[in-house]
Amino acid sequence: MIKFKKKSIAFLRHLLLAILVVIWLVPILWLVVTAFSGYSGVNKTHFFPQSWTINNFVTLLTKPDSVVQYGTWFKNTLIISIFTCIISTLFVLMVSYAFSCMRFRGRKELMSFSLILNMFPGVLSMIAVYFVLKSIGLTNSHLGMIIVYSAGSGLGFLIVKGFMDTIPVSLREAAKLEGASEFKIFTKVVMPICKPIIVYQIISSFLIPWGDFVFAKLMLNSGVSKDYTVAIGLYNMLDRSLVNEYFAIFCAGGFVVSIPISILFIIMQKYYVEGVTSGAVKG
Repeated sequence: MIKFKKKSIAFLRHLLLAILVVIWLVPILWLVVTAFSGYSGVNKTHFFPQSWTINNFVTLLTKPDSVVQYGTWFKNTLIISIFTCIISTLFVLMVSYAFSCMRFRGRKELMSFSLILNMFPGVLSMIAVYFVLKSIGLTNSHLGMIIVYSAGSGLGFLIVKGFMDTIPVSLREAAKLEGASEFKIFTKVVMPICKPIIVYQIISSFLIPWGDFVFAKLMLNSGVSKDYTVAIGLYNMLDRSLVNEYFAIFCAGGFVVSIPISILFIIMQKYYVEGVTSGAVKG
């Protein structure tokens, strides 16, 4: 009876997981097959299309019009994501090093305050941030978006700090005895050891602006298509007056935008997993 009970629980557990996997994968599979569909609008009669084509990708990438300017949107999103990634990663690494490797008055209180502040949802401050940027002329600006995405990134230091906590203190002490400054210890001793967590931070920082819609929609509200990011451009294709003509192209755009980050994650997966697991050892 005990064996039967254990097998039944294991079977139910795996059945539940299988159901969840299907629920998660079916919309993605439908998006992919619709991207290669010969229909331009939403096809409700068949899950798999009866005719296949790559014309949706050709139109998306090589035939811009007043609605679809995917190449421009992709370039805007890539520029914002790259600059945000660089600035955010530097901020997080510097804050993490200060909290992990340096001792100064008010360190614990400041760290606790930072963690509490980071718990508040960012959407609560969006309206205030928008009006601040509007007053200095940075709305409908990619620079304004980069500043906002990067500004509070240092608060997300916990995982990187946890990784740095695992680095032996003796390494830093030996470097100090050799006369190394804090900057040299940071760049020459700590950073080479932190390669896995740096990869984790780079991917995380890149993903935030790459897939963001809410803040981008709030900021880029001029209606000028060439200023859009991919998320806003694709969303506009779902307008009631456009969806029957552009839905398959929308699916193609969703498929294309997922390719760069998928390749990046596959290449860096080893370091990413190592960084997450190592950074969770200490907090």
